[in-house]
Amino acid sequence: MSVVTTQVWGRDPETGQPRTITFMDGHISDIAPGGPDDGHWLSLGLFDLQLNGFGGHDLNGGTDPQTVRDLTLAVHGSGVSRFAPTLITASRAALIDALKAIAQARDSDPLVRHAIPFVHVEGPHIAPEDGPRGAHPAEHVRPLDLAEFDAWQAASGNLVGLVTLSPHWPETADYVRGLRSRGVHVALGHTNATTAQISAAVEAGAMLSTHLGNGIAAQLPRHPNPIWTQLAEDRLWASFIADGHHLPPETFKAMLRAKGLERSMLVSDAVALAGCPPAIYDMPVGGRVELKANGRLEVVGTPFLAGAAAGLPFGVATARRVAGLTLAEALRLATINPRTPFQLPALTVGAPADLLRFRLGDDGSIIPETVYVAGQPFPAKH
Repeated sequence: MSVVTTQVWGRDPETGQPRTITFMDGHISDIAPGGPDDGHWLSLGLFDLQLNGFGGHDLNGGTDPQTVRDLTLAVHGSGVSRFAPTLITASRAALIDALKAIAQARDSDPLVRHAIPFVHVEGPHIAPEDGPRGAHPAEHVRPLDLAEFDAWQAASGNLVGLVTLSPHWPETADYVRGLRSRGVHVALGHTNATTAQISAAVEAGAMLSTHLGNGIAAQLPRHPNPIWTQLAEDRLWASFIADGHHLPPETFKAMLRAKGLERSMLVSDAVALAGCPPAIYDMPVGGRVELKANGRLEVVGTPFLAGAAAGLPFGVATARRVAGLTLAEALRLATINPRTPFQLPALTVGAPADLLRFRLGDDGSIIPETVYVAGQPFPAKH
């Protein structure tokens, strides 16, 4: 049986010096200094913990295995090696159908299986009020239910690895402990919960704030409020959408400083229109929306965002620019950090060859050239 050996090279974002990574049959066999220096950089592949769709492929408007496979290819073309498909609040039947479709897509293709290590379910147990609920449909918001969670796992083969909820529900502590006992992580988001409710959820095992600063009421008390409480809670990681629209630059910079690079991560929270041309669209989630030339996606006739339309490489470059991060620090937020809580392998000998080879634009943009997924190359599309 033949063994396929491949070498790729590029500058190390940490040192700026050339390095060569060798992999055999999809796993890293050597990481060595030196190699050709053609101006490209080489990093661990990006991992997007929150992705609802991309390139016209939608996980939340009714999906099937082919949509999941097409989405996976589109995600690779955007510069991302691995991702957590994210399902938002929907009916019980719709969530079950989407989970089955993702499971079937993974079963049919080993690369899809590798690219999708687990599913993130964002909702349906969130705050029902306008504001913290965001774009989630109000008619499908419902209380916590372990029996429903077990039905998700039965339908998907235990594929749900992260659930985002609002901790205002009376049953939160029992629900969080129930998910943790099943090996599933819990995040807090789309909430107006009190400090005591947030603290109780963390004590029960919640570990992440989902897109902190978004999915919250437009007006809050000075203090306390859910943002301060989550920023101050050292047991919580925080994910941020750094697309230039969801968080003003100074807000993102301050939140990142408060939470610390060691407990922060970037997500795209991209919807199906990410990677599509500017226009007005009719979407299953959000209704009639406009994708503007600057990448802002709004509900037509309102100032309200209808989701994110930028991929994760854009978020890395934006975070680097507005927060004054080094290239290595910005990449860490979208490579190592989102993998760490889920014990996914990083850049080390024996790990899957999930890599990103890219150039830096004159404006600091991340320009992917090739994405490697378990050693399989995918040319990036621009």
